[in-house]
Amino acid sequence: MYYVTKRLEIAGSHRLDLSYPSKCERLHGHNWIITIYCKSEQLNSDGMVVDFKHIKDKIHGYLDHGNFNELLPFNPTAENIARWVTEQIPQCYKTSVQESEGNIAIYEI
Repeated sequence: MYYVTKRLEIAGSHRLDLSYPSKCERLHGHNWIITIYCKSEQLNSDGMVVDFKHIKDKIHGYLDHGNFNELLPFNPTAENIARWVTEQIPQCYKTSVQESEGNIAIYEI
């Protein structure tokens, strides 16, 4: 099995729709650290699990400097973002989303 990891830093804003009062209901931003874990039993014809640039273009290119409430069709919690990122890359089996120091959500298939 081959494994690769891609780490991205993405500037983005969001506000959360919550069932309780919270400052997070107001629009605010983070410098998100998103780590994408991919694997494959076989390398593609280029000798890769997946091209790092393709991951960057698909995730960073779409989200960076954006309002996640406008870009994503769900309540943009770190947990939901982690699931969405994992679903965007076929070889991805796990994603870690850090929205601030000490606050990390992980989604794994």
